[in-house]
Amino acid sequence: MKQVKILIAFLCAVFICFTSCSKAMNGVGKYTAGPSSETFKIVGYMFNQGNLDSVSAGFDFRRITHLNIAFINPDVNGMFSVPQGVAAVVEKAHTKKIKVLYSIGGGNASAYLKDLIKPDKVQSLVNNMVAFAQTNNFDGIDVDLEGDFIDANYEPLIAALSQRLAPQKKLLTSAQATWQGDAVSDKTLALFDFINIMAYDHTGPWAKDKPGPHSTYESAVADFNYWSIKRAIPVAKLVLGLPFYGYGFGPDIQESYTYKEIITQYPGSENLDTVNVPNKGIIYYNGMPTIKKKVDFVTDKNAGGVMIWHIFADTNDAKSLLSVINQNKK
Repeated sequence: MKQVKILIAFLCAVFICFTSCSKAMNGVGKYTAGPSSETFKIVGYMFNQGNLDSVSAGFDFRRITHLNIAFINPDVNGMFSVPQGVAAVVEKAHTKKIKVLYSIGGGNASAYLKDLIKPDKVQSLVNNMVAFAQTNNFDGIDVDLEGDFIDANYEPLIAALSQRLAPQKKLLTSAQATWQGDAVSDKTLALFDFINIMAYDHTGPWAKDKPGPHSTYESAVADFNYWSIKRAIPVAKLVLGLPFYGYGFGPDIQESYTYKEIITQYPGSENLDTVNVPNKGIIYYNGMPTIKKKVDFVTDKNAGGVMIWHIFADTNDAKSLLSVINQNKK
């Protein structure tokens, strides 16, 4: 009988321990679980060109977690037009459990956008943006306003978008370059679900007097540290941008190349970051080893993931940079 009582007491203790641990793991007890661990983000920008359904026909959406269609901008009156094939792309991505956003702005955004975000017009623009997202089944909006578009009207725009999108459980993200980071307030940055760091274009064809790599590992780390340390943004909200393209500097060389063009024209270049073309110039880009090194950095930091500009610049073979990302994410 004594042995039975001991056994019963033991089983009760085990049960209590188990239920206590269960509560803790479910956030009920003292030791609450952290936020649910979302899949490592792989945000792929799809350049808005031609029939999106046709140009994306060979793309495996399972290799990314978020798709940003860039760019879908309003006309001078703040109205949006639906790009050809966008409905099919959204549907295909959704069947693979991929979130789809549309991006506004871009490095070459039309000047009239500055007028549309002024106080007397911003609410109308926001209404149109949100309605466009709803009507076309987008999961959110990505704001890529750069340079002098980040003015006194930027913060009210983001605040108005957040107020409308958050209750609908739609994402609000942005692409941010470190060189313009100080122009964006902490209050505004806090409204984004996550931030895509444009850790590239530190030089380029616009700066022919500054030839060299535009996106080194070291510059990517510095960009990340600016946002995570100086701006104190939680690392889980930071997504590091990776360039799938390169720039040429020299007397007789093409100014811009996709990664696909580089490795097709110069065999073996997938394992390098530069190609010296005799009598023409030098191409600077990120090859497979550097992309892997950057992915390793992101995973070591427990950051939100990586972003790609842009997915059509990659290959579909063993030299694919997207494959490098997927093979090394943790």
